Amino acid sequence: MSRIFEEPLYPYRRTADQDAATPARHRVVVVGAGPIGLAMAIDLAQHGVPVLLIDDNDRVSFGSRAICFAKRPLEILDRLGCGQAMVDKGVTWSKGRVFFDEAEVYHFDLLPESGHKRPAFINLQQYYLELFLHRRLEALRAGGAPIELRGRNRLAAIAPGIGQDADRDSDRDSETVEVTVETPEGPYRLACDWLIACDGAASPTRAMLGLDFVGRVFEDNFLIADVKMRADFPTERWFWFDPPFNRGQSALLHKQPDDVWRIDLQLGWDIDKEAEKAPERVIPRLRRMLGQDARFELEWVSIYTFQCRRMARFRHGRVIFAGDAAHQVSPFGARGANSGFQDTDNLAWKLALVLDGVAPVSLLDSYDRERIAAADENIVASTRSTDFITPKSATSRLFRDALLDLAPHAPFARAMVNSGRLSVPAVYDGSPLNGPDDPALPDRTRPGAPCPDAPLGQEWLLDHLGNRFVLLGLNVAVPESLTLHGIPVEGLALTAAPAASREAECHPANNHLAERYLGGAEGAVYLIRPDQHVAARWRDYDEGAVGQALARAIGRVEATG
Repeated sequence: MSRIFEEPLYPYRRTADQDAATPARHRVVVVGAGPIGLAMAIDLAQHGVPVLLIDDNDRVSFGSRAICFAKRPLEILDRLGCGQAMVDKGVTWSKGRVFFDEAEVYHFDLLPESGHKRPAFINLQQYYLELFLHRRLEALRAGGAPIELRGRNRLAAIAPGIGQDADRDSDRDSETVEVTVETPEGPYRLACDWLIACDGAASPTRAMLGLDFVGRVFEDNFLIADVKMRADFPTERWFWFDPPFNRGQSALLHKQPDDVWRIDLQLGWDIDKEAEKAPERVIPRLRRMLGQDARFELEWVSIYTFQCRRMARFRHGRVIFAGDAAHQVSPFGARGANSGFQDTDNLAWKLALVLDGVAPVSLLDSYDRERIAAADENIVASTRSTDFITPKSATSRLFRDALLDLAPHAPFARAMVNSGRLSVPAVYDGSPLNGPDDPALPDRTRPGAPCPDAPLGQEWLLDHLGNRFVLLGLNVAVPESLTLHGIPVEGLALTAAPAASREAECHPANNHLAERYLGGAEGAVYLIRPDQHVAARWRDYDEGAVGQALARAIGRVEATG
């Protein structure tokens, strides 16, 4: 692991931009080469958009940081070219157990149904994720993709007036963001059409624009310890309320690759953070949990405070925020990095269409609407989890503990126990991009919903959808390809078992596609967005209806009549 941290992956190199008489202009500049910035740059490059990624570092992050990656982000990472490497290296899990004191309260399975390529979750240290994304970026560069990463290039200033409300809905092509970049050899200036801030929770970009979060900071602290040890704990998520080794508090245990275990211990509010990170304070806590004879090594220690907050808007003129730069949640539920990947997945195809001139700039306002709704959903879930884990009054604690006592015997109480509602993909209900719906089709694939995977023999549906507009015909003929409003749409015609056949003696594996997309219907047509969310659906194919729905999905609502 030390070699990963020690070796610069993208060392500083002088570029021609630093010697230009006038600021060199780029289509898109992405700030921050963490997981979200790397994903953003890769996605844009795969859409053919020239992108410059700058970062004040030159290597992967120190410490495991984000470790839990859910099924939906893994499917996004598949399209970015990193999904298989993640799964191969990661620890796969779907089950968890919740304890009160020393007794098990209940257990759960996050993916009880079969017929999915990717698991419910994997655990993988963030530095491996960054390494895989970096390798993918370099492979794209070697293949001629328009992508560049500059290490030790720190965003130092943004020209005054950028990011103001006046140009929020502007379609003017002349809009420019001018920035100053600091390097080991001094500053230089750049100009770009769009600046995307993926520079983390402390986002310097956000501070330069005088912007801030709205939301809540919780009065509690948690110790993260990455411990290297050999242990026979199962590959499950274990969460304790009021365990004997951390009385009055909570604890969490997760397995990572390389015999590394993540342990979270609640500490309380009034603490000395620096003192609590010292090995002489951490090791006795871990021995109380693992046993006095346990043999382990500390690999990384950190302390975090819960925050559930977001920016009021994610788009400010030609500056757009994504990931932790735009929103923050508590780590219980793994909604931080997982929602950040969904930000980039939502934004990249829209910005590509705007830069290609086939969609209006106002399409980017749907990024605000869809991803702010998703952030609010995550903040509500995370806030409720945090309030349950860290009750702030004697009455709240009494109510919580009563539920925990009841849960082993009463299903209603189990449903109310909240040790962190784990990340689920957002459904963009009410999005202005959603087109017609046939409510007789399954609710899980309604417009705005992410497409669930399904096996196609030895292949998988999501692999066939890719990152483009697709017209999916199930037992309905659709064109192999068509171009509408200047946008190519690929047809994918598949045969799914009709309702009558599914009621007969039919192997269940053959029914996943029909159950998830047809329900009781004999056939259906789906228009699917490049981020693999459903845009519209019908029982039959009609080119005019598809054209109207596509116009709506790219923000050209006037074409829908």
